[in-house]
Amino acid sequence: MDFSIALILIQDGIVNAAICVLLALALVLIFTVTRVIFIPQGEFVAYGALTLAALTSQRTPGTAWLLLGAGALALAMECAGAVRARRTRGLARALLLYGVLPAAALLLARWAGSQALPLWVDVALTLVLVVPLGPILYRVAYQPVAHASVLILLIVSVGVHFAMTGLGLLFFGAEGSRTPAFVEGQWTVGPLTISGQSLFVVSASLVLIAVLYLFFERTLYGKSLRATAVNRRGARLMGISTTLSGQLTFAVAALIGTLSGMLIAPITTIYYDSGFLIGLKGFVAAIIGGLASFPIAAVGALAVGLLESFSSFWASAFKEVIVFTLIIPVLLWRSMSGTHIEEEP
Repeated sequence: MDFSIALILIQDGIVNAAICVLLALALVLIFTVTRVIFIPQGEFVAYGALTLAALTSQRTPGTAWLLLGAGALALAMECAGAVRARRTRGLARALLLYGVLPAAALLLARWAGSQALPLWVDVALTLVLVVPLGPILYRVAYQPVAHASVLILLIVSVGVHFAMTGLGLLFFGAEGSRTPAFVEGQWTVGPLTISGQSLFVVSASLVLIAVLYLFFERTLYGKSLRATAVNRRGARLMGISTTLSGQLTFAVAALIGTLSGMLIAPITTIYYDSGFLIGLKGFVAAIIGGLASFPIAAVGALAVGLLESFSSFWASAFKEVIVFTLIIPVLLWRSMSGTHIEEEP
């Protein structure tokens, strides 16, 4: 390996880390707020990429039908809960969020699927179709067991992962897809050639991290999520709705996953089940941060990205194994150096 090859591998590692750090931040956020180890995070990556690919190919994405069906299921659960509790408060909001908006998104997607629209319009429509799946998923799968143990929530996450993978095969098919690059061109800096898309991925990730920082530091909803992450019981006593916190957290995670999928779609071919491996790499980075520390998770994401890049050069057949093996010494070190803390009742 010479210096020019090392520079190319470092560039690829930084691009991989830019996506990995976003997924790690989403996983840490969900776990600290809801205690859910969100295995299906990678599915939002695949859904975002494949939805954008369908729109750019002038096809109606299956995500539109999935959003309508999931919204109908959530609306039915809200109505059943209202009947049992003999109340009508909140039904109008549920009808708007789970019925009217998904139906409007489906009509918009069917119209857009027959039009040659600018790429940024397809990106915005992809966000409209995929991001609402986050809070709807929380309402359907996690809110009924929100106070269960971490183990039960993990089992639910495994079930949700398999369900979303199967639905991805149903709605998108087994064929892989790519999307047009957001930025064309290349720049040469010494022995290194930098593609416009790679630079765009890193820049977009940094901008998104900055936006998330401002959201958690400057907005009321962001501060509410931080309070829930620090102490769920204390947040409830201060009037912060844990249900709203869970839905908002899943919406943010879905936004991060969707944007990550659209960023990498021009770089690599995405299949319906590609999100699982991508999400696992984010999970490795999150574990390095102890599922609690955002800065350490970011450092872990950089380590995962560089390790994957150099492993693909030295042992491409075993690069996934090498990356996932990184989690073993981290877990051993944390188990020997950490102290056991009882879960909050």
